[in-house]
Amino acid sequence: MKLHYRVDGPDGAPLLVLGPSLGTTLDVWQPQLASLTREWRVLRYDLPGHGGSAPATAGMTVDDLADAVLDLAADGAADGAADGRFAVGGISLGGAVATAVAAREPGRVRSLVLCCTAARFGEPGPWRERAATVRTRGPATLAPVLASRWFTPGFDGGWVVAMLERVDAESYAVCCEALAECDLTGRLGAITAPTLVIAGADDPATPVGQAVVLAAGIPGALLKVIPGAAHLASVERAGDVTAAIGDHLAGSASWSAGMRTRREVLGDAHVDRAVAATTGFTADFQHLITRYAWDEIWNRPGLDRRTRSCVTLTALVAGGHLEELAMHVRAALRNGLTPDEIKEVLLQTAVYCGVPAANAAFAVAQRTLAETL
Repeated sequence: MKLHYRVDGPDGAPLLVLGPSLGTTLDVWQPQLASLTREWRVLRYDLPGHGGSAPATAGMTVDDLADAVLDLAADGAADGAADGRFAVGGISLGGAVATAVAAREPGRVRSLVLCCTAARFGEPGPWRERAATVRTRGPATLAPVLASRWFTPGFDGGWVVAMLERVDAESYAVCCEALAECDLTGRLGAITAPTLVIAGADDPATPVGQAVVLAAGIPGALLKVIPGAAHLASVERAGDVTAAIGDHLAGSASWSAGMRTRREVLGDAHVDRAVAATTGFTADFQHLITRYAWDEIWNRPGLDRRTRSCVTLTALVAGGHLEELAMHVRAALRNGLTPDEIKEVLLQTAVYCGVPAANAAFAVAQRTLAETL
């Protein structure tokens, strides 16, 4: 499946992939574009049979759409990220696709933005009924009903409602059937990317309660409720949503840089174990240390990594944190210290931290070096 897409933003910037809601085109993200493209290379796509994309095929699922988006991201990331990683987000159906992508490829997704979406979009019956109606009467006939669900009374979103005229009836129906079958609830725990869940306070299509399910199921996810907004909060309260997304992506960029450094210093095996052990209770702490310790401190230019390892070993001995000392002895080796240099650091601690502390540290270090070398 090939999806029509458009790319905006500076060459070489990190990639952000954004998907629209059912019945809209990639232009639904227009209110956010100027802000996001300052720091991101933004790839927006059209759903099948919407805008410039080819019609949908019968039996299409949310996972099929996720495959298509992963293909787009692979092409886009090749221009903007040496490691092939990207941020992804979406509104409603586009948000479900982004959720599926993040759950299936946690190592590739650096940040996740879910706007007015759900893990499960209610009972399948109403979706199948809507599909039958659209096949008979066309998507544009839904305009009055959808306008009342997309926006609160008095808001003029006519430019978005007009997008229904560019939607293929059969494709809209197939998308309805994909939503009828969609249930991502059991896959939320696999998502490791920093996640922002945005909900419209007055959204009748994906109420705040569904956003709570997403935020509770995705480890460490943040929930932002936008007052005075219905289903297309990113249009109706564009400034608030743009600010929330910008803040989140800025924080996740720091998280990504910290995770890269954490892997370089501690090794993939250790970090993979830590990520796998992350729970909803510990996720916030994991994000904290990744951003502040491994990015804002370890990535500062004032000291090289060898020196930072020396300081860290000394601090751990002084604090008696022997369970962390073994990990940082291995890290010191990765940062270029020799066993003799590690010995010299521990000898220094005997003078300034105390002989008993150094004695315990030498035992831990000797055991760790024997296991590592």
